[in-house]
Amino acid sequence: AGGAGGGDYKFTIPQLCAAGAISALPTTLIMAPSERLKCLLQVQANEIEKGGKAKYKGLADCAMKVYQEGGIRSVFKGTGATLLRDIPGTIAWYGTYEIAKKALMKIQNVDPESGQLSLSSIVVAGGFAGINCWIISVPPDVLKSRFQTAPPGRYNGIVDVYRELMKKEGPAALFSGIRPALIRAFPANAACFLGMEVSRSLMTFLD
Repeated sequence: AGGAGGGDYKFTIPQLCAAGAISALPTTLIMAPSERLKCLLQVQANEIEKGGKAKYKGLADCAMKVYQEGGIRSVFKGTGATLLRDIPGTIAWYGTYEIAKKALMKIQNVDPESGQLSLSSIVVAGGFAGINCWIISVPPDVLKSRFQTAPPGRYNGIVDVYRELMKKEGPAALFSGIRPALIRAFPANAACFLGMEVSRSLMTFLD
C-alpha cells in the first residue's frame, strides 16, 4: 500500500491511516443498512432457537418491514455507530500492517524503499493487522449491534446504549464475542493482505 499511485511517491504511515479513515465513509454508507438487517436476523435466529416465532421470512422481507416501520431513517439506523467502529478499526488495520511490514523488513535486512517482503512476512503482518483492527472494533461493534436491534424508542443514542451496558453488565460486556473474532481475524486478514500484495506485484506492468 505504501507506494500505490503517484509514481515513486511514498505515503507515510499517518497518511495511510488517514486514507483508511476516509475510505470508511463511503463504505459505511453501503454497509450500514446491511449491518442493521444482519443484526436483526441474527437476533431472530437466537429467539427461534429459544422457541420464539420468526418475524422476518428472510433478508428481503426484513428490509421491507424495517422500511415500512420507520422509513429510510430506520433502514440506516446505526450508521453513526458503524462509523464509530469502522473509522478507528480501519486506521488500526492499515497502520498496524505498515508498521509490522517495516519492522519485519528491518529484522530481515530488507530495504523498505526498494526491497520486497517475503510472503510469510506479509501473512504475519496482515494477521496482526486484523487482530489489532478487531481489538479496536469489538467494543463499538457491541454497542452498534445493541442499538440497531433495539425496539424503536429504547435508546436515545449510542451513548445511552453505553450507559445502560456499563450499569447492568460492566466493562467486560464491551468485549463479548472478541474470542471468535480474533480467531478468525488472523487467517482472514493474512489472506486479504497476501492477495493484495500478490495482485499488486502481478500488475506492476500497469505502472
